Amino acid sequence: MIDIQIIRKDPDLVKENIKRKLQYDKLKLVDEFTKKDAKWRKLKRNNDLLRTNRNKVSKEISEAKKQKKDIKSLLKKAKVIPDKITNNEKEMNKIREDLDSLLVQIPNIMHPDVPKGKSDKDNKVREIMGKPPKFSFKPKNHIKLGEMNGWLDFDASAETSGKGFYFMKGDLALLNQALINYARDFMVKAGYEYVEPPLMIRQDILKGVYTKAEIDQMAYKIQDEDLYLIATSEHPLIGMYFDKMLNHTQLPIKLTAYSMCFRKEIGSHGINEKGLYRTHQFNKQEMVVICHPKDSWKYYDELLKLSKDLFKKLKLPIRENESCTGDLSDLKARGADLEVWRPIEKIYQEITSVTNMTDAQARLLGIRFVDKDNQKMYPHTLNNTAIATSRALVAILENFQQKDGCVKVPKALQKYLGKTKIGGKK
Repeated sequence: MIDIQIIRKDPDLVKENIKRKLQYDKLKLVDEFTKKDAKWRKLKRNNDLLRTNRNKVSKEISEAKKQKKDIKSLLKKAKVIPDKITNNEKEMNKIREDLDSLLVQIPNIMHPDVPKGKSDKDNKVREIMGKPPKFSFKPKNHIKLGEMNGWLDFDASAETSGKGFYFMKGDLALLNQALINYARDFMVKAGYEYVEPPLMIRQDILKGVYTKAEIDQMAYKIQDEDLYLIATSEHPLIGMYFDKMLNHTQLPIKLTAYSMCFRKEIGSHGINEKGLYRTHQFNKQEMVVICHPKDSWKYYDELLKLSKDLFKKLKLPIRENESCTGDLSDLKARGADLEVWRPIEKIYQEITSVTNMTDAQARLLGIRFVDKDNQKMYPHTLNNTAIATSRALVAILENFQQKDGCVKVPKALQKYLGKTKIGGKK
């Protein structure tokens, strides 16, 4: 939710931001907001005057009583004021609902360095790290490797659960646990508090991160309860501070969490018939920062660097790909993906995503803090995927496979797994 004061003080700035996002149909929202806000403020001024007048009349009645004067006209005058105030408040509340509805539709102000573009095709590659492997044999995709080694069974999961699920077995399942432990230790060492969150969440928390349409497309609803399965641990981590007033001494709050995640994934991407890249259920280690606005971009850089370092230690070929103006969702002020090399498809695909939502998310969730001058402010919130293990497994299997079908285990994971390689010919 954008700051109402920004629209009041500089509506042209808001319109230019909308134009940068190529959302020209939303320009009218700013004019509609400005018109309704002017009406709301006029009603508020009228109510303030009515209250002042009510206090004045009350004093006049008190003085007249002391002087034993006739107060009938004053009482008549005082009697109509409360109804006028009530009627104004009813109209103000209705307008306020309209204003709030408009605020959530107007995009957050983007960072000036966000690259211009229409879609994800215009995202900007900022850095390439590591070199794609060269094979002396025809490499296999992770599905073939997983099935031939007895690690993955998509046919059985299709029977028990449907498309978008999997049975993971043996060394691959243990490697998955090694990734979870590795990411946890990496984040704790970086100074983030480890949390294990609830796997269900209420709708009023979800509304702070998704639109209603996104909730319907993404989240699994628990029947007859106001609960949804979480799509990422970011949501309960932020939800811990829903409608809370913090103190500036508590900031920054730096959290990391492991959880299972669940997504319906209805929409353009859909679910893989077979495979681990896009599934309904997966393991994820998340990182979240709640900070003072002045430190916001420092922590954006920190989160991005943590992702890079985590995957550099795994020796995977990756690149940083920054979201352009047309691809950046409305809550985000800036965002970037780390993408990993897929040698079979010969493309880079998203493996983590970092986001700075400045104060937009905090406003939606009512998270505030008191600064050192005792002023109430909204903090900035940031999040980043430390690792989604299923996608990391895809990258490890496909990039580190050997001719005999075995897969080398990244050195950073060997102490967790106790092996240097898995699979291959018996």
